[in-house]
Amino acid sequence: MRRSRIAITGLGIFCGAGRNVAAFTDALLAGKTAIGPVDLFDVSPFPTRIGAQVRGYDPLGHFDRRRAKKLSRADQFALIAGREALADSGIYGLYGSSDLGVVVGAGASGMFQSEQWLRETLREAKVSPSLLRGLLPDRTATELCREFGFAGYQGTITTACSSSATAIGWGADLVASGMLKAALCGGTDSLSLLTFAGFNALKVVDPEPCAPFSLGRQGISLGEGAAFLVLEEEEAARKRGARIYGYILSYAAAGEAYHMTAPEPTGAPAARVMREALASAGLSPEEIGWVNAHGTGTPLNDAVESRAMHTVFGERATGVPLVSTKALTGHCLGAAGAVEALATVVALNREAIPQTLNFRGRDPECDLDYCHEGPRKSGKRAALSNSFAFGGNITTLAIGL
Repeated sequence: MRRSRIAITGLGIFCGAGRNVAAFTDALLAGKTAIGPVDLFDVSPFPTRIGAQVRGYDPLGHFDRRRAKKLSRADQFALIAGREALADSGIYGLYGSSDLGVVVGAGASGMFQSEQWLRETLREAKVSPSLLRGLLPDRTATELCREFGFAGYQGTITTACSSSATAIGWGADLVASGMLKAALCGGTDSLSLLTFAGFNALKVVDPEPCAPFSLGRQGISLGEGAAFLVLEEEEAARKRGARIYGYILSYAAAGEAYHMTAPEPTGAPAARVMREALASAGLSPEEIGWVNAHGTGTPLNDAVESRAMHTVFGERATGVPLVSTKALTGHCLGAAGAVEALATVVALNREAIPQTLNFRGRDPECDLDYCHEGPRKSGKRAALSNSFAFGGNITTLAIGL
């Protein structure tokens, strides 16, 4: 598929760890976690009451009242992050509307507003059906196209926690194939009672801030937000003098379907996808400076990802940092892959490897370098970003400078 390199020319993010790229960069490099008490809805019935919520968020600071009422929380996050990415890229007016497209990775979408509608309906209050507008996952892509005047490809990917990583890979394919001149790719998700209760019921949520790859870790900390990248063909981007943050060198995706919620325990499918991403990019394992892990903090997932690293990197595995940024951002579900891809781009540009926060002690099953001691410098120009999801959905992005 790749006929030319796909350049990243715009970045945008809105999440608990940072409401724009500059604030997120500061948090990423300083290790400032966004995980804290959740007050978006009543969490008192649950053993875990924390998450990386976008606290104090007022939609009227970004939208007029009429527009805000028609947008779900997830839609709002996407429009804010998408607006920053597009402004950063400078592509307005350069391409025709049919040459511009959107690919969104979605999760619970408008569930938060739909829950509000249900509560009000059950108590027989007058409630607007507009709260249900964002329930369908494809709504966000439609709103992005409407907001920014795009008339090209519009797509939504829902593969749980790998959704937005796959959306970025698919967007790169659309540009590489010539179907689009530029693509706005990423993901968005909002905290909701459904997801909060569901993960608590599965007993995979840590009552303390998540501690990826650490001894005694108990699970994830949920998060929310949106992140988007603008992708263009390299030659076109250079011709117009665009700033290029890096490149989506390749991606690989698979659905190993071992179990509805658990990864295949040997790590072989995850290793295969990582190897396929490397091969498609024309990279050797020696060229990878570090890996942005899926790294949820669940006992099984972290051990499986560590095993996959040994398979891919062999004797060099202990020298390739495997870093989880979820202890900073929380697990943003449908937006996780995009948030972590953007974090990878930012870190590569700063020649940095971020820190995995909340170290509680070394686990014998997690025997690699996880940058628990703090961020460090790296001269390498390429990294992998992993996203593993329910149902065995696995995506790896290869990102380089």
